[in-house]
Amino acid sequence: MSRNHTKQIKIGNRTVGGGNPVLIQSMCNTKTEDAAATVEQIKRLADAGCEIVRVAVPTMEAARALEQIKNQIDIPLVADIHFNYKLAIAAMEYGADKIRINPGNIGEEERVQAVVEKAKSLNIPIRVGVNSGSLEEKYIEKYGRVTAEGLVESALEKTALIESMGYDNLVISIKSSDVLMCVRAHELIDRQTCYPLHVGITEAGTLCSGNIKSSVGLGIILYQGIGDTIRVSLTGDPVEEVKTAKRILKTLGLRKGGVEVVSCPTCGRTKIDLIGLANRVETLAAGYDDLDIKVAVMGCIVNGPGEAKEADLGIAGGAGEGILFKKGEKDRKMPEGELLEALKAELDGMRQG
Repeated sequence: MSRNHTKQIKIGNRTVGGGNPVLIQSMCNTKTEDAAATVEQIKRLADAGCEIVRVAVPTMEAARALEQIKNQIDIPLVADIHFNYKLAIAAMEYGADKIRINPGNIGEEERVQAVVEKAKSLNIPIRVGVNSGSLEEKYIEKYGRVTAEGLVESALEKTALIESMGYDNLVISIKSSDVLMCVRAHELIDRQTCYPLHVGITEAGTLCSGNIKSSVGLGIILYQGIGDTIRVSLTGDPVEEVKTAKRILKTLGLRKGGVEVVSCPTCGRTKIDLIGLANRVETLAAGYDDLDIKVAVMGCIVNGPGEAKEADLGIAGGAGEGILFKKGEKDRKMPEGELLEALKAELDGMRQG
């Protein structure tokens, strides 16, 4: 199996699986009951490039808030449910485009059946989620510990349960904070199911460590053609999750568009604030998602042209002056303080054609 051959699942106005683009997800860290704060965060996420958003639904008040939230956003809304099957049913009634459940913690089979029947009546997809931190004891006993094999077996068992109830509008996720276990689990399940896979390294950590773990894990999985939608899990502002997810997809060639910024490491030849300049260029570039170009930021006007040769635009500075490059060729020299504005003018010109 591969993402080109997985089943297509409609989530609101988006489709995952079947060779469709790998979609970026994130999850709000606001209280869902606070609809205004949740809407504000979702809009920030959407502006950053989030294409599907998930919210926690731990109370009936949160479930009711979904209706107000849904009416004010433009991307699909997923309700995350644990334990209480009545919340899953209510979330769908109040407008969730998809629900995420772990049938193992919903309770008796009759309760799972009630959730499935509601989803079936509204044609709402269910994401079957299994997490290494909550793997059932029987699989831990079978394999001696939490393993990729146990995660896959658990996920397929839960999928089969819902299938036996006459429903196959499903997405599967198997997550672990252990990167290599997560990779192995996806390699195993990819051979055994046709359902689209939601991929992520759970509890990845803070911005630094979480980005590294997510990039390594998601990179290996996606490079093998596995995975239809992703979420980067970070302890911090969820907007950072979206930024990282976009970079991962672009690095793997799975997403086009936007300005790619490359910059050289600093060295003893650097005579400008290269770190500050590169950060300002990256911030500037974020506003040009309609362009598909590469911009280089170099700290040495001696090596700048050669190092920036593959870039569409480049800037290099040193000793109070700087140079603008186009396609690796020197365009013009200017004071260092004018570099950013000159670069912006070039980007604006490209946008206008």
